[in-house]
Parts: sequence; C-alpha cells; structure tokens
Amino acid sequence: MIRVVLADDQGLIRGGFRALLEAEPDITVVGEAASGAEALSVIRRERPDVALMDIRMPDGDGLEATERIVADPGLAGTRIIVVTTFELDEYVAQAIRAGASGFLVKDTEPTELIRAVRVVAAGDALLSPGVTRRLLSQVAGSLREPVDERALDALTPREREVLVQVGRGLTNEEIGAELFLSPLTAKTHVSRIMSKVQARDRVQLVVLAYESGLIAPGES
Repeated sequence: MIRVVLADDQGLIRGGFRALLEAEPDITVVGEAASGAEALSVIRRERPDVALMDIRMPDGDGLEATERIVADPGLAGTRIIVVTTFELDEYVAQAIRAGASGFLVKDTEPTELIRAVRVVAAGDALLSPGVTRRLLSQVAGSLREPVDERALDALTPREREVLVQVGRGLTNEEIGAELFLSPLTAKTHVSRIMSKVQARDRVQLVVLAYESGLIAPGES
C-alpha cells in the first residue's frame, strides 16, 4: 500500500486529490496539511511514501518544507511531488535543487496524478510526461549555479549519451530505443551514472545534463 500525505492550503484541492487517490486499491491518504509547518509535522509523524506538496502555502512554503524533508535522514523514504503551475518556473527550479522527485500542474489529468504517485513511490523520478519535459525546459534557464564538470570525467562516452537522454526526459525504455539498448541495459547505465556523480535521483541527473551543457534549454 502506497501511503500519501497531501499538503495544500486549499481544502477543495486536498479533497479532490484524496477522493481520486483513495479510489485506487494500492493507495491510501494518511494525512493532510494546510501549511508548510503542518506538512512537516504530519510527514514526520506518518512517514509516508509520497507527499504531494503545494509550493505556495502559509507558515513555511512547500519549498522550505521540501528542503527540510530531503535533509532529514529519518525521512529518506519519503518522496516529494511538487504541485505547481507553469507561471512559477523560478520556484520549480528551487524545488529541483531541494530534491523533489516529481512535478505536476494542478489541472493535470487524474490518471497522470495516480501514475505520478506510483512512479515516485517506486523510487523513480517523474520526468517522462510531456508536460514535465516542457516544464524542465522552461526552468533549466534559471538553474544558474555552476556545476563541477569534473563530475562528468568519470563517465564513459556511452554514459554521457545516456545522460543526454535522461536530460531530455526519456524513460529507460525510450532511452533503449533511442540508443539501441535493452531497457535493462539502459537502467544499468542510469544507475551507474547516478552512483558516479552522486545523484539522489533522475531529477538531479536532468539538472546535471543542463548545467554541464550536455543539453540546452528547450532542446527536445
């Protein structure tokens, strides 16, 4: 059973998400929060698998809450999906750095919300949907902190090719098709890249691909 916490200052949105998620046999909502501080409290108490985190909330916003959750070793099993809009690109860039594992817009399709929870709960990052690719392309230009390019020195030429495809938002299956690899081989390459560059998840690999210049903002 995937355990979820909903953090949003609008009760109507929380109620809609709860009704949608709890209609699934493998998902249960174990807590709700209307502020950043409340979200931290509920997540520390319930230790959910996934938290749907709004960015703009009172008493500590979703960005601050995400940073504190990711930095807490006791909450290493909790993954954050940031709920946002295209108009908040600068906040999404900060959320990427904070360690969020997925991104959704509030008017996302119900099936995509359910899929997002399952994908992130499984330990992956939500990067493949078209909406997320466009979002990452938009925010990439605001990722201005320099990257230590020595992180790429340990990668083989094939691993660099795979990193480019991860930066484009491709799944392991899509990477395999693009580079004529089996999905399992693609997954192995991604795992090795994450280990070599000490990335927490695929979102951080996307950041590295953009910051290092392997892929340019807006590139498809």
